[in-house]
Amino acid sequence: MLLEVQYPFLSVIETLLVVFAWVIWFWLLITVFADLFRRHDASGWVKAGWVIFVIVLPFLGVLVYLIANGHGMADRNMKMAEANQAQMDAYVRSVASTSGAAG
Repeated sequence: MLLEVQYPFLSVIETLLVVFAWVIWFWLLITVFADLFRRHDASGWVKAGWVIFVIVLPFLGVLVYLIANGHGMADRNMKMAEANQAQMDAYVRSVASTSGAAG
């Protein structure tokens, strides 16, 4: 039999949507854990509480974390990007020659 008959187009689309949903879910989970352990304003107990909450109730835990700390996540990401850019600019200035190409 033809593959089309056994696996119709809408089933392929449905499978792709499920796969992409899983990829997005794991990306969000990794993002939440990365932000959680990167925070300096939260104590170890707060971090442990969030980890337990996200592991026990994963969908609700990630949703609540994003709602409660979404703005803080954006601020921390922006500060980290600015620090990385400043570090890169300082490195480029330190290795760049000021005497020209013949120097």
